[in-house]
Amino acid sequence: MSVSGIIISTGPKEAQLIEASAPALAQQVDELVVIANGLDSAAALPDGVRVVQNARMLGFSANINKGVAATSGDYVVVSNPDAIPEPGAIDALVAFADEHPRCGVAGPKMVNPDGTLQASRRRFPTVAGTIVRRTPLRLLFPPQKWQRGHYMLDAPTNAPLQVDTMLGAFLLMRRTMLEELGGWDDGYQLYVEDIDLNYRAMRAGWERWWVPDAVVRHEYQAVIDKRFLTRRNWWHTKAMLRFLRKHPERLLALR
Repeated sequence: MSVSGIIISTGPKEAQLIEASAPALAQQVDELVVIANGLDSAAALPDGVRVVQNARMLGFSANINKGVAATSGDYVVVSNPDAIPEPGAIDALVAFADEHPRCGVAGPKMVNPDGTLQASRRRFPTVAGTIVRRTPLRLLFPPQKWQRGHYMLDAPTNAPLQVDTMLGAFLLMRRTMLEELGGWDDGYQLYVEDIDLNYRAMRAGWERWWVPDAVVRHEYQAVIDKRFLTRRNWWHTKAMLRFLRKHPERLLALR
């Protein structure tokens, strides 16, 4: 099975991160494409890595779809600029997906820079939980203390686990699933698009698996968790409203 890799760069800071992460990813995929989402987003890259330059800025989902269209692998890996796969990570994800033909999305064990487990596997969001996480209520009810179920913090960590959704910072996806679903929803500007993809995959009968044999180091920025009333928080609010318009049944999932 061939594997394609996609990284999206949106500016000088991410270009610098890609210069560190792209070599690790390039060694583990059959082809790697960097989507330069801005004139100042090009990076120094390993030989053989292709750059697709956007004429204008696009949203995250639209850039992923552009990367999928520019590649041909049976599996597609989307990787954030600050995600660095450990040796053998992608082989582990591919081997697992090959053994589970209904696995449409496989995610690695993501770890913080200090080696601690990152809460990358999650349940689908609920209305009440989202309100707490995205308002000053999170100061009174810290999400990773009061919403352990959502973050699956008490779930086993030593074996593969079926999950609802995973962070879109590093995912291996089956191309046939992407074709069936029509790709990522490019109506999202930023945020929630990974939840939407996994939700649509679930409704179409595709499994989503967390695979701990694959390890990826990720410096999770969590920008919208640190400040309120910012442009990015507004983007997240719009994205959640889009998700609920598309999937109104989730309004019944209150907590």
